[in-house]
Amino acid sequence: MQNQRFDHPGHPPATITEFEGVRSLHLGTSWVQGAMRLSRPDAIELEYVQMMMMWLLFLEQPRRIAQLGLGSAALTKFCYQRFPQARIAAAELNPNVIAICEAMFGLPPNDARLDVRQMDANDFVHDPANHGTLDVLQVDLYDEEARGPVLDTPEFYQACCDCLTDDGIMTANVFGEYDNYDRNLRHMELAFDAVVWLPEVHDANIVVIAFKRAPVIDFSVLYERAAAIRKAYNLPAKKWVDGLKEWMRDHQ
Repeated sequence: MQNQRFDHPGHPPATITEFEGVRSLHLGTSWVQGAMRLSRPDAIELEYVQMMMMWLLFLEQPRRIAQLGLGSAALTKFCYQRFPQARIAAAELNPNVIAICEAMFGLPPNDARLDVRQMDANDFVHDPANHGTLDVLQVDLYDEEARGPVLDTPEFYQACCDCLTDDGIMTANVFGEYDNYDRNLRHMELAFDAVVWLPEVHDANIVVIAFKRAPVIDFSVLYERAAAIRKAYNLPAKKWVDGLKEWMRDHQ
């Protein structure tokens, strides 16, 4: 086991632990904020983070992708490497997280396609320069206590929706105490045309997919797309389609 700290004052310290070949990110507590398998540093290790990629069922060639909350940079790295035609942005408030991702999780330096910024995610989504520009927005915003999303108001989710193109998609991790789920879903439904959530995965993470404009759902097409995603990206996309199908059956 290895333990290192990044302690810029004014923000929670970023720490790592290593166990059985997996390096995990913490913010000074035992809560896991992200993870990377050392033998597969460019893969997405955690199942719920893989599920944050389920927009791939509906969008094949995004041009601009953003993450709110860097975590261990798994999504940022994956999107940067796998979608060379896309520009990738990430907003992360804690400089310790950015520093540890660069030092210990293989986050590449910013360039013409990659823009990782130390900033408040709320400022990012309320910036008019970002409105109408994103094909994909991935939201995973937690503090060191991980009680629930740190931004969850109707105004925040409306601003997230405002950042999307007409066919844009948001995926979000909703984790924490149970009243968080209903509140976040209710606020998302005020802003988005369609909101669907998949069955809970490990440690009570629920991933939501929200559409600025509701798509036409054809499950035969989605299962074909899932097979292509598995082949191209080694992501368990069939499980995502199964989850969408289960949700639609339960919410008809």
